[in-house]
Amino acid sequence: MTQNKLPHTMDIVITGLGVVSPNGIGKDAFWKALHSGHTGIKRIQRFDPSPFPTQIAGEVADFTPDPFMEPKESKRADRSVQFIIASTQMALQDSCINLKKMDSSRVGVLAGTSVGGQGWALDQFYTFMQHGYRKMNPFTTAATFPNASSAQISLKFGLRGPSDTISSGCASSSSAICFATELIRTGKADIMIVGGTESLLYPPIFAAYCASRIMSKRNNLPIQAPSPFDKNRDGIVLGEGSAVLILENLEHAKKRSAPIYAKISGWGSSCGTTEKHHDDSGKTPSATALAMKLALENSMLSPNNISYIKAHGSGQVDVDLMETMAIKDVFGEYAYKIPISSIKSSIGHTVGASGAIETVAATLAMNYNEAPPTLNLHTPDPQCDLDYVPNQARGVPMTSALVNIIGFGGKNVSIVLTKYTNH
Repeated sequence: MTQNKLPHTMDIVITGLGVVSPNGIGKDAFWKALHSGHTGIKRIQRFDPSPFPTQIAGEVADFTPDPFMEPKESKRADRSVQFIIASTQMALQDSCINLKKMDSSRVGVLAGTSVGGQGWALDQFYTFMQHGYRKMNPFTTAATFPNASSAQISLKFGLRGPSDTISSGCASSSSAICFATELIRTGKADIMIVGGTESLLYPPIFAAYCASRIMSKRNNLPIQAPSPFDKNRDGIVLGEGSAVLILENLEHAKKRSAPIYAKISGWGSSCGTTEKHHDDSGKTPSATALAMKLALENSMLSPNNISYIKAHGSGQVDVDLMETMAIKDVFGEYAYKIPISSIKSSIGHTVGASGAIETVAATLAMNYNEAPPTLNLHTPDPQCDLDYVPNQARGVPMTSALVNIIGFGGKNVSIVLTKYTNH
């Protein structure tokens, strides 16, 4: 394996967190909900879900952009952009950063999203079909590009550094975090505002997921869905939301006395969920295992250095089993000693925002030395026989965490976080 063998010339740290999720807005509300086992899964309110076989989702029910954007701005922005602007505002405040004192050319933005403004585009398509192009919103073109999320952050905050959006399905915001790390590590930026956002709860988008037959149908018991790693799991539940992390060169963060949550120590990526890839030892790990091995290699940690795994854990039958097998491949017997949990049981599958939201969760888990629970795990699958921290949070001394995302289309990303100690 040779991916990501660049020497670590500097440490990259997380200095701010912002989150908009189905079970809480703001990092404190988000963590409190995870800790207490509060789920954001419920019957959909944004549209009538009655025609669909799945009628539940992780919906951000109480969100309003008003505290974060001027009314004129919010009217020109898709819901996914509203989410990430809100997350950015919260992350910047959390990091105690004054952008006016920064060299704006050294502050960059990377965002990840899968569908971007497709919901807005669909609404405008209906307008076009019913009333013609003259009635369409004139901001539709700019609002519906996936690039709108990063562009609007850069424009709103007057940032002139690198700015781009990555759209690689469920792996989008994990990939954004990885590439943001490298931009700082290679000296192209001092600070990166990086995150992900997703707003999928529009009937045609939701219908497409229903048609794929991977969705849970526990409509009468939404608080029991999804159920990752459970023998009776019946599929994913979609979620929406956003998260943003402020990443910095450690020396830059120390100079401004920034709060430091954790270090991003390494990452790995691969493609092909079922294919095999030979490594230097001649073994043939799955692509999911390969991403984890590369992340450990890049972080210069051995498997038994990992204190906690934030699993992908979607509740999809074959994916949960595959992730379990990949963890065993990478960690061997030590796999049975590592606390592992999935927060998708609390917020649903937020697709392109998953990596960012779940990296925030793992960062907070390390800071609180507590593994959040995997909800709805009542009948363990005999083939998924690892320690998934079922149903109740657990105190766990943590020095490191591994964050897994397994994407549709075979994209896999793993990120290693380590606790920062000021020696």
